[in-house]
Amino acid sequence: MTLALTETAFWFLRHGETDWNAKDLSQGNIDIPLNARGISQAQEAAGKLAGRGIVSIVASPLSRAHDTANIVAAALGLTVSLDEGLREVSFGVQEGQPMGDWFSDWVDGHFTPQDGEPFADLRERGVAAANRALALPGPVLVVAHGALFRGLRGAMGLDPQFRTPNAQPVFCTPGHPSWTLAPL
Repeated sequence: MTLALTETAFWFLRHGETDWNAKDLSQGNIDIPLNARGISQAQEAAGKLAGRGIVSIVASPLSRAHDTANIVAAALGLTVSLDEGLREVSFGVQEGQPMGDWFSDWVDGHFTPQDGEPFADLRERGVAAANRALALPGPVLVVAHGALFRGLRGAMGLDPQFRTPNAQPVFCTPGHPSWTLAPL
């Protein structure tokens, strides 16, 4: 049985850019830090999120997401909670390798890299973590990763074959048959 995403509106923010993002390399669980552009993107996102009423921020423990969340939290006068379930997927032997055709097949559930995590497992883990975050006082900001948000998109009834830009805040509103996403 597939875990359902709690039907509560929330903000999602993918981390700022890293050098590996700029080179189109698969990061997965490798802890690659934000680059200068990523820090600037996080600061821009913080400005966009100011005045949105955000009360709770929950982030992945990987530094690229945690640091993005800390930049936003500092601007909003909040603290960041970490949830291991928001960690990016393990791409196994594909980590550090160029993104390629394998990625779409992985999202579609037709391929999992050796020693990697299947997309369906990422989706379940991501939904469970998002549900924990959504149990906090809201509005909630979840700061995590691109592949993880693909899993959440799937749980929202949306096409997971979509690349979320770095550090672009997205307001996620429940609906049927699918949610509505409003990027800032």
